[in-house]
Amino acid sequence: QVQVVESGGGLVQPGGSLRLSCEASGVDPAIRAMGWYRRAPGKQREWVTTIMYESGPSYADSVKGRFTISRDTSKNAMYLQMNDLKPEDTAVYYCTAAGARAYWGKGTLVNVSS
Repeated sequence: QVQVVESGGGLVQPGGSLRLSCEASGVDPAIRAMGWYRRAPGKQREWVTTIMYESGPSYADSVKGRFTISRDTSKNAMYLQMNDLKPEDTAVYYCTAAGARAYWGKGTLVNVSS
């Protein structure tokens, strides 16, 4: 059974940076992609970014140029570097892995506020 756990959220001022981490435990050899979603207060969950193991990353237009997704295969971990944060980036960020099934973390809160 695969579990994914996010960390790294917090309060940051507009224009600031945060790095989110996602660590995966367990084994599912079918996993070929990992990514991040977010849910802002009062809004539906939205896709942020995905990294395909064989073809690389893709990003939502709203974060392109500001967010960077990366993996560390030695640690079975994934990261989201978020720069130039804006108040509209405030949300709970969820890590997900796509394998035999979809695996979801419980989320980490990012609050961009002055």
